[in-house]
Amino acid sequence: MALTTAPGRTGRTGSARPRANRRRGGRDRHAEGLAGYVFLSPWLIGLMGVTAIPMLLSLWLSFTNYDILTPLSEVQWVGLANYERMFTADPSYWHAVRVTVTFALVAVPLKLATALGVALLLNKAWRGVGLFRALFYLPSLLGGSVALAIVWVNMFNRDGAFNSFLALFGIEGLPWVSDPDWALQTLMVLAIWQFGAPMVIFLAGLKQVPTELYEAASVDGAGRWSQFWHVTLPMLSPVIFFNLVLETINGFQGFTAAFVLSNGTGGPVDSTLMYTLKLYISGFTDLEMGYASAMAWVFLIAIGLITVVFFSTGRFWVHYSDGEK
Repeated sequence: MALTTAPGRTGRTGSARPRANRRRGGRDRHAEGLAGYVFLSPWLIGLMGVTAIPMLLSLWLSFTNYDILTPLSEVQWVGLANYERMFTADPSYWHAVRVTVTFALVAVPLKLATALGVALLLNKAWRGVGLFRALFYLPSLLGGSVALAIVWVNMFNRDGAFNSFLALFGIEGLPWVSDPDWALQTLMVLAIWQFGAPMVIFLAGLKQVPTELYEAASVDGAGRWSQFWHVTLPMLSPVIFFNLVLETINGFQGFTAAFVLSNGTGGPVDSTLMYTLKLYISGFTDLEMGYASAMAWVFLIAIGLITVVFFSTGRFWVHYSDGEK
């Protein structure tokens, strides 16, 4: 005798099973999502506590007369007074802007040119090239360290190693770091000397240039200089763009060397008064944290606009291997 199941019961069982599977799948996805947030929680806490909340607080402080010593509950709202003072009543602010722009316009292109030139020299399979790559990269590992800035200042003092080297050729040196006409240039040389990071990126880009392009250019009669202009630079343009954006931002953020060289004053005669150093002096020396916060937000907006300009103009000169811009 064959056993049969009532049609109604079969329908209930068949519909209940998918619903149970969906509920179980929903619980699994919820558990996976919860686990993901647990693993992300250290980053989220850091983002909120170290970045987001302090940024919002500094935005509010930029409209106040906060001086660090006054409790936040007693801070007075001054509106746009800090921004008005910055743009119309503080000559040292515009001097800091000029010094920083000059530093970035000179140091960044020379640093990238030096990095590219050394990368081209080291992009060869000759003996010991790995050691030279490491040695050239070493200064970048030190970054903006105070110790490196102190060594640099001592090297360019009146009795420093650089003047001793010039004396070997009968050349009388100058007090480079204490001369207003040369103090900023010594900072530029220090920045250019730390070309290791962009050099490594250029090396990686050079490894990706197809050798067939150089062979085809040679067949067409192109020399090394022509190959550099018509093959190497176009193929490296994405890497050049990447380095240009990063190094420009780093150039505008220069602080440690200027602080050490001038003992935190921007001297001699404000010749090394970088924007970030001016911001530090306003906030922690003059105790005008509200004014310093306004400077910080103007600086953030300026860096953002410069980055937007780079990305807007990049499509005219950045070329990719797939033909897109």
